[in-house]
Amino acid sequence: MASSERGQEVRQRLLDAAVELIVERGWAAVSTRAVAERAGLTAGLVHYHFGSVQALLSRAAIGAMRRTAADLGPVLAGVDDAAGLAEALVASSDAYSGTDPVSVLFVETYLAATRDPELRAGVAEVITDFRRELATRLGELGVAEPEDTATVLGAAMDGLVLQRALDPTLPAGAVRPVIRRLLVTTGQEEDDG
Repeated sequence: MASSERGQEVRQRLLDAAVELIVERGWAAVSTRAVAERAGLTAGLVHYHFGSVQALLSRAAIGAMRRTAADLGPVLAGVDDAAGLAEALVASSDAYSGTDPVSVLFVETYLAATRDPELRAGVAEVITDFRRELATRLGELGVAEPEDTATVLGAAMDGLVLQRALDPTLPAGAVRPVIRRLLVTTGQEEDDG
């Protein structure tokens, strides 16, 4: 295995271990030693490849958030109208119980971002990129004010997942008709006006 391939494999093992540990222990309880042990590597490699454990945790969490947002791309592309988009987004939230690893990672990352300006900027970039993609799709579907609608819709879906961490019984079914009304109404206003 070439040196660059070996380096990439080491970085990926550290990133994977960091995500697992953030979910299991909480952001503040993850140490350089714990990540290295989980990855089956020496602690010095954390600092060699990432500079610090905080830099590693940030990169790992932001990478996982980007992958989660990217998974919604096909969902957005696969609908024919605003009502279908609402249904697809709410249905996709069913995968997140609030206590599943992805939900816990998001909660931990959001909390850590309140204390780390660089992490906050990275998380904000992921959110902004997703909102931009969502706004583009809403515009294609004829929804009025697609940027504003994407902001509200993204926050609502994010809030639904985050609140499930506190109340895992929170049903997506209760949100579905509200989101559908929001999208269908805003799409029809433009047609009626």
